[in-house]
Amino acid sequence: MSTPEPNVPGPVTPGGPGGAETDGEHPGRTAATGQGGGRHRRRRRRGERPVVPEAEFTSYYGMPILNRPTWKTLDIAGYLFLGGLAGGSSLLAAGAHATGRRVLARSAKIGALGAISASTVALIHDLGRPGRFYNMLRVAKPTSPMSMGSWLLAAYGPLAGVSAVTEATGLFRRSGAAATAGAAVLGPAVASYTAVLIADTAVPSWHEGYRELPFVFTGSGAAAAAGLGMLAAPVEQAGPARRAAVFGAALELGATAVMTRRMGLAAEPLERGRPGALMRASKVLTAAGAAAGLLAGRRSRTAAALSGVALLAGSAALRFGVFTAGVASAEDPKYTVVPQRERLRARARERRREHAGGGADGTGSGEGTGSGDGGSAG
Repeated sequence: MSTPEPNVPGPVTPGGPGGAETDGEHPGRTAATGQGGGRHRRRRRRGERPVVPEAEFTSYYGMPILNRPTWKTLDIAGYLFLGGLAGGSSLLAAGAHATGRRVLARSAKIGALGAISASTVALIHDLGRPGRFYNMLRVAKPTSPMSMGSWLLAAYGPLAGVSAVTEATGLFRRSGAAATAGAAVLGPAVASYTAVLIADTAVPSWHEGYRELPFVFTGSGAAAAAGLGMLAAPVEQAGPARRAAVFGAALELGATAVMTRRMGLAAEPLERGRPGALMRASKVLTAAGAAAGLLAGRRSRTAAALSGVALLAGSAALRFGVFTAGVASAEDPKYTVVPQRERLRARARERRREHAGGGADGTGSGEGTGSGDGGSAG
């Protein structure tokens, strides 16, 4: 004994050129293909609003989509700042050494050694055990910023140490000069590789700035090194430091402006809350320190020292601002979901344009081929 089927229209099956077939029980209830459905689709193409609203940015049980970075703020943000200071100081030390500015060269060399030593301590403290840093040197992986950064620090640290020790003791000056030059060659990489390191993660406010962030960190490192030089050297020897301050401030502020404009929504954490306050303070301190050092630092020792402090504080505020902004962007799913949707929509639009262009080209090429074949046949 069979169960009676419910009295509902059957499935729509495409029919001949003019319409569709139905089950025959309720004629007229199912729209034929190419008639009502076509009008509905045409209305949708003209801009009909979707019935389903956009999904809100929530996650399962309110948990973030990305895991929050477990790095300690003081350790890693300090590591970012001290690495930039060390790299910029080595470059400044080489210039001062070559031009005979002994006090500036000495302060920059000692500053580079102190900064790279403190940054290594901060990194190892965050890792938890010194052995973890040594283990990273067991393999050299060019595609890994962490691996390359570890080897970079392993090469740069001894050079900075020899440069500073020979300058302080007066012994082995030729070896010290060679070490100073070697540290200067690696200095820009030391100042900028940490930007590559954090941009290689999935954290939105770090990853989206991968193009400009190395330039931001390089400029910040140069400004910090210039601040240390103006703070430690007499005004008559601090000319290279003042010029480095202007260069570093211009590079940092310009690259930051380009980065935040290009990042779109991912730049929002850099402009709000505590990270935004740190970034604004960094801009003010860096610009004021560079301007005051250039205008008044050549005449007043006090003005030069204040400019140096402002530049150092501005560089530190930038690194802490970038770090805390990244943490904030990882905790809010909006900064992960919205850029993904925008990229998917952009790809869909690009595919539609390619399809439309390909169809037009294909039609044209087909007609051309046909006419050519006809001519040859004739």
